[in-house]
Amino acid sequence: MDRLNRRKFLQTASALAATGMVAACASGNTPTATARAPKGQQSVMGLVVPNMTTVRVGFIGVGQRGSGHVRHFCHLDGVEIKAVCDTHQAAVDRSLKTVADAGLTTPTAYSAHEYAYRDMLSRDDIDLVIISTPWRWHTPMAVDAMNSGKHVFVEVPAATTVEEAWQLVDTAERTQKNCMMGENVCYGRDELMALNMVRQGLFGDLLHGEAAYIHELRWQMKEVEHSTGSWRTGWHAKRNANLYPTHGLGPIAQYMNINRGDRFDYMNSMSSPALGRAAYAEREFPAGHERNQLKYIAGDINTSIIKTKLGRTIMVQHDTTTPRPYTRHNLIQGTNGVFAGFPNRIALENGGMMDPETGKPKSYHSWDHDMEPWYKKFEHPLWARMGAEAEKNGGHGGMDFLMFWRLVYCLRNGEPLDQDVYDAAAWSVVTPLSEQSVNDRGNSKDFPDFTRGIWKTAKPLGIVS
Repeated sequence: MDRLNRRKFLQTASALAATGMVAACASGNTPTATARAPKGQQSVMGLVVPNMTTVRVGFIGVGQRGSGHVRHFCHLDGVEIKAVCDTHQAAVDRSLKTVADAGLTTPTAYSAHEYAYRDMLSRDDIDLVIISTPWRWHTPMAVDAMNSGKHVFVEVPAATTVEEAWQLVDTAERTQKNCMMGENVCYGRDELMALNMVRQGLFGDLLHGEAAYIHELRWQMKEVEHSTGSWRTGWHAKRNANLYPTHGLGPIAQYMNINRGDRFDYMNSMSSPALGRAAYAEREFPAGHERNQLKYIAGDINTSIIKTKLGRTIMVQHDTTTPRPYTRHNLIQGTNGVFAGFPNRIALENGGMMDPETGKPKSYHSWDHDMEPWYKKFEHPLWARMGAEAEKNGGHGGMDFLMFWRLVYCLRNGEPLDQDVYDAAAWSVVTPLSEQSVNDRGNSKDFPDFTRGIWKTAKPLGIVS
């Protein structure tokens, strides 16, 4: 694309983005409003796009996370890697080598400046853009990509403010492009099995879920120049909130058909004192180091309670600071019993496995930790088909590879994606709403209805085979 046409594209993209934001304000897209879509927009719930024989891909951000994504795409059928972009030349070079080592055509590299990604987006031979950059770039890059005619896969969280969440929704609806947030945990073996159990009614009517991201990450504070800690640490000095809600919440939302029969209604949130990061910095860094100059305000532990329109409750926790074992909770409770993760365990009033010692069904008064019989009976068909390949190719136990395999499969076969822009918005907006609630003594904050009422009739996510 010549310089004049590229300039026209950038001007058009910026104008469209601005128009979308004005339309959002004019149509009443406030945190409590359920407004009709602005003129010229239509829902992307269940969006199906024409089959793609080959999915042509460009990557924005190929550092710590994105480099793994490049590697996975090298092992997917029906894919061409057209371009990679990163401001860090060493990261670009590593990904170029990854593609070359896989015997594939070397993609074009973009790395001249922080807006070099727009040069990549001006190409007309890219169908899908994979965004794996620091959080503040997620929404602007996703919006630019959709405005340039590309489908988008964006890392978590997709948005950091309520306004950004609406911007993603409005842009996806106006451009009729997919915007999928990369919640890889929804493709974990255990989460898929639990979804299959829920769909088969094993737990009865759903009542309550528990989701968490409990992952001690203080060590990332030592990543000062590059890698995740170089930018993620600063968020603990910017916001007192659940900074990273989607890993635990995504699967629970799918179990409960959020945006597809139910939706998040309101949330109350509270944070503990913020002590751990400052203490770690004092212990691990010299007194004058920049890590000791930050005022850490994000509570070490944030706990939020979500109420859904159908009256269900979801507890969501965030803690990347305290010394404790990793967990996402992954608990789903119904009228007939409960499944919980870390470690996996199940308890049912009716339908439990037989106890070999008593010859009777196991009691719900004690946990059943033996998962093998449950895997045999309720293994998700997607994992049964692709689990071995996923584990072979890796990425958090195979969930990363399976997520991308499924994404490409849907695009090549004209099927709607498992996650859409409404999921991206609803799951991500927990962060700003939790911040608002914490700052307001834990008082409830309403979730926007990003679907504009379509959640009432939308088809639940099925058990794909």
